[in-house]
Amino acid sequence: MKLKPFLQGFGIFAVVLTLIPLIAADYWWIRIFDFPHIELTLLTLTALFAYFLRFKIDEWNEYAFVTVLSACFIYQFAVIMPYTPVVPKEVGAPTAQVNKDAGFKIVTSNVLQKNEISDSLISQMKSLKPDIAIFTETNQRWSDKIKAGIGEEYPYKVEVPLPNTYGMLLYSKFELINPQTKFMVDDSIPSIHTEVRLKSGDKFKLFAIHPTPPMPQHNPSSSDRDAEMMKTALLARNEKLPVLVIGDFNDVPWSQTVGLFKNVGELLDIRIGRSFSNTFNAGSFIMRWPLDHIFVSEEFRVKKMEIGPDIHSDHFHFYAELFLQPEVAEEQKPDKATPEQLKKAKEQIEEEEDENAEKGQNH
Repeated sequence: MKLKPFLQGFGIFAVVLTLIPLIAADYWWIRIFDFPHIELTLLTLTALFAYFLRFKIDEWNEYAFVTVLSACFIYQFAVIMPYTPVVPKEVGAPTAQVNKDAGFKIVTSNVLQKNEISDSLISQMKSLKPDIAIFTETNQRWSDKIKAGIGEEYPYKVEVPLPNTYGMLLYSKFELINPQTKFMVDDSIPSIHTEVRLKSGDKFKLFAIHPTPPMPQHNPSSSDRDAEMMKTALLARNEKLPVLVIGDFNDVPWSQTVGLFKNVGELLDIRIGRSFSNTFNAGSFIMRWPLDHIFVSEEFRVKKMEIGPDIHSDHFHFYAELFLQPEVAEEQKPDKATPEQLKKAKEQIEEEEDENAEKGQNH
């Protein structure tokens, strides 16, 4: 195979893959292309370097090809650049005057329901000692293992073990006020909503979610996932307390849907200005993306953020040490949602409700 035709073919392919996610449709085969921006950026840059090093560019069609591929790379890099240290942190570090009792460690861990090796997770939790832990994909077996391993250390719990890979556990060392299990889009997909009272006495509202991904076998569109995010965003927007949203979103932070969720909820992404912190797929060195998230309102500060080691799951856990510091919240106010963004969020909710109503009629 000759190199030039290969690079030109790859360039056309890269442009197509860059444009596909811009299509405003929720089909799974479109939304899946939101994911590989990191990989596509690196491949496009490699193709450009190879083309410049090996070939003399002296014809108009070659100039056009290099220009389009360069524009493609610039766009791809612009999409992922916020999740690198080259931009300012969206959520700053705690100030020197912060109340230490307003700090806490929080983790979200997708355990992989079929993973039968629980010792690694238990060992990690004992080492990490989070104050609040969210475990997803937890069936009854996993619930029993986690309770036996670390249950005594967490006096407050919300346990929703399920056999369908959407079970969820919330373990907390802090008081949970009015914890509720919600089924916002489907009676088999729970989320947990609760107030949390810190050692300092300060309170915040926690939303733990695990929306279903678009999959050709079960959910050919992303409407369920998108609607759950939008419903959560509207709850966060109207909440009087500081807000923290955590969980496996089955989506990347640079997607249109997560961007809309963030804007409508008027939340901040702790990754921005820090790192990608790719949590999935733990089994692949190349195809890894940040699917597990922690979003906060402006009252929070981040002391530490990291991903965990291999626990035999297809996810690494996502961990942060946070402080609630409302006295400096004005320094990092999120952008206000526009009327168009609010309208789009409500349309996504209505689309999901219409689809579910149609499914109900068909059954």
